[in-house]
Amino acid sequence: MAAGEDDNMNETIISVKSLVKTYKMGDVEVHALRGVNLDIMKEDFVAIMGKSGSGKSTFMNILGCLDIPTRGEYLLDGVDVSSLSKDQLANLRNRKIGFVFQSFNLLSRTSALENVELPLMYNKKITSREMHERSLNALEAVGLADRAHHFPNQLSGGEQQRVAIARSLVNDPVVILADEPTGNLDTRTSIDVMGIFQKLNQKGITIVIVTHETDIAAFTKRNITFGDGKIIRAVVVDKPRNATEELANMPLTAEEDEL
Repeated sequence: MAAGEDDNMNETIISVKSLVKTYKMGDVEVHALRGVNLDIMKEDFVAIMGKSGSGKSTFMNILGCLDIPTRGEYLLDGVDVSSLSKDQLANLRNRKIGFVFQSFNLLSRTSALENVELPLMYNKKITSREMHERSLNALEAVGLADRAHHFPNQLSGGEQQRVAIARSLVNDPVVILADEPTGNLDTRTSIDVMGIFQKLNQKGITIVIVTHETDIAAFTKRNITFGDGKIIRAVVVDKPRNATEELANMPLTAEEDEL
């Protein structure tokens, strides 16, 4: 192990302590989170699981700086999020977090490259040339450099999700948050997308995904299960599924066989 590598692996990216989130709906209080404690380290790959109403979506919204806790502490890469203004939150979100969504959230009349460039448009210090280069590099990282000028309707579902992953990478975030990233994909494409995440994680990127699928969670390093606003189960995955190996052993589809 190279010098400093172990230090990187022990670096805390997300630290949550006694996190509480309460919503008021008329006269009724909804306790979405009830004192959550969790640390996520650099190079971790975590699956957040739980039934509808368990608190996992509220938790991810807070991690993504899309919501703020009622009480408790949230440190993102050493920054106390609770102390920030709305503008500071937006800036932190853009610099530190990459988002991937179930529905891809791509602009339909915009090329893959231009979709990836979108987060960089908020950075006034970056030149057009650097924006273009970084976006191409992000597409190359997910194996789509040759599809840079294709529009979403010219791409398969798996390719669209790869574009979304490239967009999440382009600002060099400290963590990628993915909400049901395989929810709209078939089995083979889901494994392919998890393979992309595994390769990125192997390069040192911290990844947190929400999924209700235990077979998808099996590709990650840790599974955190929520119930009634609390963490009810936290396990290390002894031997994560290897997406690259599984894809290599899967039979080709009829379309692939013809190519």
